[in-house]
Amino acid sequence: MAMTTSHMPRPSFYNSHGIRFSQKPSWFRAQPRTKLNPSVNIKASAGVRKEDIVIVGAGIAGLATAVSLRRLEIGSVVLEQAASLRTGGTSLTLFKNGWRVLDAIGVADTLRGQFLEIQGMVVNSEDGRELRSFKFKDEDQTQEVRAVERRILLETLANELPPETVRFSSKLAKIQSSENGETLLQLTDGTTLLAKIVIGCEGIRSPIAKWMGFSEPRYVGYSAFRGLGVYPDGQPFAANVNYIYGRGLRAGYVPVSPTKVYWFICYNSPSSPGPKITDPALLRKQAKELVNNWPEELIRLIDLSPDETISKTLLVDRWLWPGLSPPASTGKVVLVGDAWHPMTPNLGQGACCALEDSVILTRKLADAIKSGPTAIEGALRAYGEERWPRVFPLTVRANLVGSLLQWDNQLVCSIRNNIVIPKLVRLGPVLEHTNFECEPLKA
Repeated sequence: MAMTTSHMPRPSFYNSHGIRFSQKPSWFRAQPRTKLNPSVNIKASAGVRKEDIVIVGAGIAGLATAVSLRRLEIGSVVLEQAASLRTGGTSLTLFKNGWRVLDAIGVADTLRGQFLEIQGMVVNSEDGRELRSFKFKDEDQTQEVRAVERRILLETLANELPPETVRFSSKLAKIQSSENGETLLQLTDGTTLLAKIVIGCEGIRSPIAKWMGFSEPRYVGYSAFRGLGVYPDGQPFAANVNYIYGRGLRAGYVPVSPTKVYWFICYNSPSSPGPKITDPALLRKQAKELVNNWPEELIRLIDLSPDETISKTLLVDRWLWPGLSPPASTGKVVLVGDAWHPMTPNLGQGACCALEDSVILTRKLADAIKSGPTAIEGALRAYGEERWPRVFPLTVRANLVGSLLQWDNQLVCSIRNNIVIPKLVRLGPVLEHTNFECEPLKA
C-alpha cells in the first residue's frame, strides 16, 4: 500500500479521509478557532491545521489504535517521525490475549496463515539437559501462541487504514495545551496541528510521556541480543518455544514460519554499557561469544541471521506506583502501550498489552464522542483506571521473573534448575494473565 503525506483540510466531523462518523457529534464539527495559551505563538490561523484525533507513533500501539478507531468509523491521523514504517526488529510472541484483540479488529486470520502455531515450551540447562517441557493445550485448550514478524504485523495493520492516514517524516518537536482544552503539536518541519484528542504511542522514550511528568524508563541490569535465523530449505525445529538457562545468561529460540526462527540472548551487563553498537558483524561476534559453549543449534541460528535482523537492546521498564506516577491521561492527551507502561519481555506481554490498550481506549472514546466533549476527559481517565490494575502487576511480575532467570549465583541457579523449574513451576498459573475477553469492534 502506498502511503504519502497530505495536509489538505477537511470538515472536522469527517475523519481524515472523508469517512463520516457513525454519529455526527457537533463538537467534532468545524468550530471557530479559540484563543490559545499566550505562551503559544501563532501568527496566522491559516498556519494551524485542525485535527480531531492525532495518534503520535506508527508502531504496534499507534497502528492498532488507528485500526480500532476505524472499525468504529472514527478517523484519525497518525504521525510517524520516520520516513517509512519502522519495520526494524525481528519478531515478537503473541499469546491468546493478543490474538483476541487482533480478531476483534479483523486482522488475525490474515496473520495466522503466515506464522506457525507454537505447541509447547521446552526448558534446558546450558549443558543441554532438559529441565521441563510443557504443552500449551494441555494446560489451556484456548491458548494460542505464535511468534510474529514485527514487519509483517505493522504492514498488516497499516494496510487496514486509508491511504494518507499515516503521515511520515512527522517528528514531534513540542506539545502544549490550549485554553479550550485542545492540544497544540508542533513538528520539526514547521507544521503545527491543533488536536481535540492526542494519543501518545511513541514507545519507551515517549516525549509526550515526559511532557506529562513520567520518569524515564529504568534500566533493569541486563540487555538482549536478538535475531532471525533464515533457513531457505526449511528450518528443522519442532513448534516449541525453547529456553536455555545459564548463570546470569539465558537464551531462547522459537520457530516463526517454515523458514524462519527467532532467537534471543539475555545477559547481565553494567548500568553504563558504553556507546551503542550498530555494526552487525560486531553484534554477531559478541552474541556468539556469550554462548560459545552452548548447544550448537543456537550458534548456527546466529550464523544464519541476516545482518539487518541482528540487534542489541538495553531492557527497561517503568513501575506505575499508585499515588506517585502520573495518570495515563492529562486533559485530552492519553498514553498507550510502551509510552505508558514499558515492561521487560519476560512474560511476552508488551505487545499484547499495547493491543489490549488500543481496543479498551477505542471503546471508551467511541462512547464519549457520542456524548459530547465534556465526556472525553472522563473517558480517558476511565481507560487509565481500568488498565492500571492490569498493566502495573504485569510490569512488576515480568521484572521479577527476569530477575529470577538472570541470577548468576551458582547455588541459586542450581536450586532454580534442579528444584524450582522441574518440580514447582506450573504452566497454567504462569499463563493466567493471558486471559482477556474482547468482542469484535463493530460500528
